[in-house]
Amino acid sequence: MSQQVGRVDTLFLHEHGDDYRVVVTRDGDRVFHGRLELKETGAGPRPARLRVTEGTSEELRSPDEFVELARRAERIRISEQTSRSARDRLREMLDAYQLDAKVVRTCRFCAGDGRYSPITSETAIKADDEQICPDCAREELDRELAFRGQITGDARARLEDLLLEVQDLDRIENLLKGDLDPDLTKFDEISATVEDVDPVPTSDLSLHPGIQQKLESRFDTLLPVQSLAVANGATEGQDQLVVSATATGKTLVGEMAGLDRALNGKGKLLFLVPLVALANQKYEEFQDRYGDIVDVTLRVGASRINDDGNRFDPDADVIVGTYEGVDHALRVGRDIGDVGTVVIDEVHTLGEDERGHRLDGLIARLKYYCQQLSEGDTQWIYLSATVGNPERLAAALEATLIEFEERPVPIERHVTFAEGREKMNIENKLVRRAFDAKSSKGYRGQTIIFTNSRRRCHEISRKLEYSSAPYHAGLDHKRRKRVETQFADQDLAAVVTTAALAAGVDFPASQVIFDSLAMGIEWLTVQEFHQMLGRAGRPDYHDKGTVYLLVEPDGVYHNSQEMTEDEVAFKLLKGEMESVTTRYDEESAVAETLANITVAGSGAKRLNESMVGEVPTKHALGKLLEYEFIDGLEPTPLGRAVTRHFLAPKDAFLLLDGIRKGESPYDLVARMELREDER
Repeated sequence: MSQQVGRVDTLFLHEHGDDYRVVVTRDGDRVFHGRLELKETGAGPRPARLRVTEGTSEELRSPDEFVELARRAERIRISEQTSRSARDRLREMLDAYQLDAKVVRTCRFCAGDGRYSPITSETAIKADDEQICPDCAREELDRELAFRGQITGDARARLEDLLLEVQDLDRIENLLKGDLDPDLTKFDEISATVEDVDPVPTSDLSLHPGIQQKLESRFDTLLPVQSLAVANGATEGQDQLVVSATATGKTLVGEMAGLDRALNGKGKLLFLVPLVALANQKYEEFQDRYGDIVDVTLRVGASRINDDGNRFDPDADVIVGTYEGVDHALRVGRDIGDVGTVVIDEVHTLGEDERGHRLDGLIARLKYYCQQLSEGDTQWIYLSATVGNPERLAAALEATLIEFEERPVPIERHVTFAEGREKMNIENKLVRRAFDAKSSKGYRGQTIIFTNSRRRCHEISRKLEYSSAPYHAGLDHKRRKRVETQFADQDLAAVVTTAALAAGVDFPASQVIFDSLAMGIEWLTVQEFHQMLGRAGRPDYHDKGTVYLLVEPDGVYHNSQEMTEDEVAFKLLKGEMESVTTRYDEESAVAETLANITVAGSGAKRLNESMVGEVPTKHALGKLLEYEFIDGLEPTPLGRAVTRHFLAPKDAFLLLDGIRKGESPYDLVARMELREDER
């Protein structure tokens, strides 16, 4: 047998019941595995039996072969886990053959399985009350992950990296049970950054006295992004795309440029946003700050009466509206007066599948309106915190790029793994921890929790122990306003919301929690994710922002989702910001071409060509004729109805079919809602 084994590097001995495991290695590989029994003789302990293990069977060999192996070994090692009495017996036996042995710390799991695996303080992993090797620790972790459900490559790699870093299997397994160990949950920190920009004193602006006095009473100097915009012509009519992180002050660029022009008789200001909740908030801000020097009105839908009971005034100096609200006014031929400045907030919406084409079309139609009906040159200012291709987008919009990469406060990003039912407990802990602490500015920590449905918003809010409220587009204006006021007054520890807050509604939160990484049945994009996490931490309120991703291993929210939540988490954390590109399928091309024809008639082709996305105009015109939505380059009565109500062709035909069959309005609405859910 010893001839077969050949050269021996290490002979390893480990106590195993009443006998000893014997492992022989060469170049790190095991070449022999067996069991040794000792017997007591008058001269001391001696080898009694040697059993060679082959698979599941054992073969009895002469004990002399053990002595020969020991003499040929370059080193003999005894496991530290071997009891002191057993170690003494082994050493006494080896001394009789003039052989030296050293006691080493080894992995008990390996030794029990017939492997020699020495460990040191740098490699040992704590497991329960003992130390094991990294390989065995990974195997134990794999067993835990298998028990909890399949977990994907990036998440597994993250856990293995943490395991090797902290050298404590128990802490990693506790992390899987929702433990909020900050050393383990912390994924990274986005540092606060400062760009060297010469601040512009507000006294140097030379704006209309109305807005000039307002600014001087609020600020001594402009913030860096505002100073950059002014230095590049923002207050001189220059079109700009302003890309800067949340809470860096880019909104004021549009305000001061637009209000200066409005007060100087160069046309009104249109301030446009994607969501009703955001429009309401901006409208109230304009009323509070500038209502004594300009008339402000709100346009968020087709009705002349808004949620707050006020009538839309097309002659106002400032129109705050949603994209769809102003677009509807254009589609029905409404005169909105002489427009001097258009501010498009959240312009990255151009890249969204559902709404990107509508914003693209709105910008083209509004430019056409301004060129045809508005006096003078209209200034265009586009704002966003998240654009992956700012230079290209600025060129497409024919605007000067103002890009400012400063982040006012650092943001810590944390990942913790939790089953769906465990997420509520974690959210409770995080909300309590944040609200019980105060920043150096004297503000309590407050939390925004993002989840994937309105129903879940209410469920979470009901179960949170500290004061909270749901906030989503399904609430009426008065209720949303009440939540906004309560949060601003620090009467709420948390708001629980869907996508309604992602697009910039102003809640000064210190912490953002992702209860879900989906909105509805769609996973978040990197851009949406950054938009949401950017709500954490405000320079005037907080010392830092904190973001928690609560990730369910192997979790999905709909059977159409190919990736799982743990896969999506690391894709979002590591992902590059997507380019803002408007893409057109047949349905969106037909919808925007019909709207352009309704607004511009024969000029629709030129509008299509001016849009950011490439519209297949010829094909769209063919479909419009086939559907009888147009007659030549004029909309038919059916076409006007379709475009005024923002109907997709399929929805229009579904309604027509139901009406012709005498279907009840309730059944029709139910079918439309069902189609919307299926999308």
